[in-house]
Order: sequence, then structure tokens, then C-alpha cells
Amino acid sequence: MTRTLVLGGTHFVGHAVVAAALARGHDVTTLTRGESGSPAPGATGRHADRTDPAALAAALGDDSWDLVVDTWSGSPRVVRDSSRLLSGRARHYAYVSSRSVYEWPIPVDADESAPVVDADPDGADSGDYAAAKRGGELAVQRDFDGPALIARAGLILGPREDVGRLPWWLRRMAAGGPVPSPGPRDRPLQYIDARDLAEWLIDASASGVTGAYNAVSQPGHTTIGELLDLCRDVTGARAELVWVTPEDVDAAGVQPWTELPIWLPPSGESAGLHAANVSAAYTAGLTCRPAAQTVEDTWAWVQDVGDPPLRPDRPAPGMSPDAEARLLARADDRS
Repeated sequence: MTRTLVLGGTHFVGHAVVAAALARGHDVTTLTRGESGSPAPGATGRHADRTDPAALAAALGDDSWDLVVDTWSGSPRVVRDSSRLLSGRARHYAYVSSRSVYEWPIPVDADESAPVVDADPDGADSGDYAAAKRGGELAVQRDFDGPALIARAGLILGPREDVGRLPWWLRRMAAGGPVPSPGPRDRPLQYIDARDLAEWLIDASASGVTGAYNAVSQPGHTTIGELLDLCRDVTGARAELVWVTPEDVDAAGVQPWTELPIWLPPSGESAGLHAANVSAAYTAGLTCRPAAQTVEDTWAWVQDVGDPPLRPDRPAPGMSPDAEARLLARADDRS
């Protein structure tokens, strides 16, 4: 039986990894602080503050694992410590990184050879997300004595999303009325469902895949028009999508990505965030489920749990009534 250790495991991606591993019959251990819920039924939970190397070592003891999945997003030295501790005790180490490690602006069609930010694998700072993730990559590559997979995830959506982008759109559609919708409708989007990321991490690691990969869907896996139509339809609401242009968004002073979650203008310095080259990951077996399934399952989860707590290190997504009014006024001026 495959023994899998998930460093994390009660939140978004970590929870999806645990579920995927259990579904494959793995013997799963999670390592968390024990403050955000119990491990999934069937998994063994251990508790420690990973920023304390001694506590981490005590919690893991002398055990060994076939696969380690690490979702850490803070200071790189925490990844360094776990990489060193698990060297010789784990067959494969998978680290969930981010496309944020690339130098800004990220070019359209950038593959894994694109320039990355400077970072320190021994660093204690977690304030610079890009540098922290890149430092974590460097720590795994330097300090884990064995094969390692670096998954540079893009936008991650799906049930249990703790940033709240897709849940915000679902809630807004459910509220009905005119909804400012950023166009053009056929603007391609690129993201990954956390469950698809989790399944690929496990399967790719089992196959011995190593190195860094852009772990996200093909560009145009869906469009902003299709995604918002799905959000409206799945809620059964009578919302009216009022399409506004990128120029309207700019003139109204509304912020892409944060106030208009998921969406970015199709041109300019942020265009590459929905246009990564993912040929390497797809060659290594990555597959992505249809957008409809991600939207439907996220809505079912939102209805089940209500408004879930969001990550405190990210800005709350979505438009205020004032921002919506400014965008709707721009649409009225053009009609």
C-alpha cells in the first residue's frame, strides 16, 4: 500500500490531495497545526507547527512515506526544514508552487523556461508571495535527496476554494438583477480545479515525474462568457449579465482580478496570466474536467457550508454596490 504524507490537508488543495489519495487506497497521514478541522475520515492526523523544526521532527518521528505533498505558502525555510527531514525517508516529494514565481509581466505562452524571481531557500520572509514560492522550490530541489515534482499552479478553483473568487460570482448571480460582466464574452480563461491538480500530483509522482510544470488548464478551457452563464444557470437566478468592455472597467476604476474575480483584460501586462504554455504538464498526464462540473460542484458546496471563511492573506474578492453602479453607468452610456 502506498504511504502518502500531506503537509497540510484540511484546507483547499491539501484537502483535495487527501481525498484523491484515499480514493486510490493510500495510507494517508496529514500534518497540520490541528486548528482548522480534523483530517478526512480514513486519514491519520498528526499535529505540529511547521515553523518549529523540533515540533515537526517529533510529530513525524522516524516514519517513512512513498509520497510527500507539500502545500506550504509561507517562508521558504519551512519547506527547507521538511525537505531535509524527509530526505531518505520519502520516495518522492511534490511541492505545490505557483506561476507567480515568474518575473512580471509573464509573457503570453510562457513555458517553464521563462525567467523566475530571485529567492532565498533559507529565507524567513513570507510577505512576498512570489519570492516565498520560488524559495520553496529551491529548497525542495536543493535539500530533498530524491525525485521532486514542482507544480506551478495557476488560478485554482473548485469546492472548498478559500480565496472566494468563484463563490463570489455564484453568490452574486444568485442575488439576481443586473450584473456587470467584464468582456469580451469570448475572453479565454485558464485555471485548474483543485481536484484535478490533486489527482495529477499523485499520479505524476507515482509515475516518477520530476521537474517544474505549469499545472493549469489549456488556455481557453472556458471563457468568461461561458463561466458566468454557468454561474447564472446553476443558481437558477434571474440575473441579467450586462457586458462591459475592458475600457469601461478601466474608466470606472474597477480592479480586474480582485473586484472582478477571475477576469483579466485580454491585453496588457496581465494577459499572460490566462495564457500559459502547458504542453509539458499535459504530456505528463494532466487532464482537466469541464467547467460546468467545477461550477456545479462549487455551488453545491457553497449551499452546503454557507459563506466559508476566506484566507486572511488575500484581499476579499468582489465588487461593492458602488463599483457595480459605476460599471452599469458606463454600459448605459454606450447603449
